[in-house]
Amino acid sequence: MADMKARIHPKWFEKAKIICACGSSFTTGATKEEIRVDICHKCHPFFTGEQKFVDAQGRVEKFQSQQKAVAGKPYVKKQDKKRLARKKAEEEEKKRPQTLREMLTRVKK
Repeated sequence: MADMKARIHPKWFEKAKIICACGSSFTTGATKEEIRVDICHKCHPFFTGEQKFVDAQGRVEKFQSQQKAVAGKPYVKKQDKKRLARKKAEEEEKKRPQTLREMLTRVKK
């Protein structure tokens, strides 16, 4: 350990306190004296066996709303979307009014 460079390593706290949102706390070694966490081993669904959504930023609700939005719609591949878009563009091209030049070139033929 004598080979370690001085002043580049953070200060180490042997008895850092970890405090969970559920109220439990424990001590461990860390680079901060106190760390606050949203979930710990006492309230995590994996360790408790309870099924609950652990979501601090609304990700689960966002995912569920996306699933509801596409629930009744059929799945369409990207290739099919491109083909349908090309077909629609061709149909719109046929529907657009002709220019004077296009009308005159058809009359000459």
